[in-house]
Amino acid sequence: MRRPIQRSYTTAVVLFCSVGILALHGCASGVGPGPLPPTGKIQHIVIIVQENRTPDNLFHGLPNADIANNGKNSKGQTIPLTSIGLDTNYDLDHSHDGFLAMYNGGKMDGADKVGTSCHKGNCVNPQFHYVDPSEAQPYLQMAQQYTFADRMFQTNQGPSFPAHQFLIAGTSAPTATSKLFAAENVLIPANPANNQNAGCAGPPGETVAMIDPMGSEATKQFPCFEHPTLIDLLDSHGITWKYYAPSPGSIWTGPNAIHHLRFGSDWLNVIIPQSSVLTHISNGELAQVTWVIPDGRSSDHAGINDGSGPSWVASVVNAVGNSAFWSNTVILITWDDWGGWYDHVAPNVMNSYEYGFRVPLIVMSPYAKKGYVSHVTHDFGSLLRFTEAVFRLPTLGYADSLADDLSDCFDFTQRPTSFQPFDSKYDAPYFLNDHRPPLDPDDD
Repeated sequence: MRRPIQRSYTTAVVLFCSVGILALHGCASGVGPGPLPPTGKIQHIVIIVQENRTPDNLFHGLPNADIANNGKNSKGQTIPLTSIGLDTNYDLDHSHDGFLAMYNGGKMDGADKVGTSCHKGNCVNPQFHYVDPSEAQPYLQMAQQYTFADRMFQTNQGPSFPAHQFLIAGTSAPTATSKLFAAENVLIPANPANNQNAGCAGPPGETVAMIDPMGSEATKQFPCFEHPTLIDLLDSHGITWKYYAPSPGSIWTGPNAIHHLRFGSDWLNVIIPQSSVLTHISNGELAQVTWVIPDGRSSDHAGINDGSGPSWVASVVNAVGNSAFWSNTVILITWDDWGGWYDHVAPNVMNSYEYGFRVPLIVMSPYAKKGYVSHVTHDFGSLLRFTEAVFRLPTLGYADSLADDLSDCFDFTQRPTSFQPFDSKYDAPYFLNDHRPPLDPDDD
């Protein structure tokens, strides 16, 4: 059994930037913070993470947003984006190699080079599709009523495992001083397609590819890291948090890959199953900061979802909106990576692994701007930076220190927006009464 490392993270986190402990990008910020939210107006932040979509793919037809109707392939041809269901029977490559293929040095014309498992059904230009708007509801309604960001980028250029590290820490580096990033999903030699036990509690021989500043992924290591995270900042300032996930060992369960979180007392705040969030909210229990991770069926992950993702998100949103928490809560809905789908907006590539493609972001709150499309550049670091701003926390010195804090998405002088529930195909009892074993991601 691996024993926990005994150390204090309170001091380490507070001093993190001031002593110059850096990852690849350091502590200096090129983006100044916006005005701090007035004290007390925001007391809860709920971060709902979905899977593997781009704005072009999932928010087709959204008014005032930069959404393409067609794209370019590597042959210089214009390819119309055509409608497809949310629950496709194939998946697309969203590894770092998939990013490089589609990015193509900034030309954004290599989506046709992205690998696909499509062997039946609609395999003509499988990367160039958008989800039928009828199946993207109520996402589209949420985006139209509140704030949608059409310049939200995933911070990393790769798949889910590193993305979920960036979502809790602003980095997928193994240590605070490392020049490497975890770049891919975890591999178990006995079954390379099975990463259901990814992270510190994984089996011996499990590895993840690390990318260096030159772009090489030659280094492999056990996927258990040790550095400060946003969770440690919250702990050090007495801010309560919970992380709801379908299983403890999934590549989507971010704390599982941080040693002191996995084997320390903080692990008690990782709540299994994820549907418990619905019960907790209805019982008047909501941590100050909450991450909500989907089951594979209710994710939007191509090839494994059953189309219930929008209903799952709506059930969480409705639970918060219909509770006393609504008046002081911000709900941030984002997607962990682009999933291999075409998107026409090139990211600002800063180094060998940052930044990746656009992903959607919906900002919901009584103080979120109504019917607003943000054209300001955001990334996963922005979610951290916003949380730090709300609770007056220092930055970690990773992606949060370079990101904006979502200030343009809010108007704290407006009359608070009253909540109207969103209709969806499935309601909260459907998810609470679903006792099937969790369907973990099958990325490889």
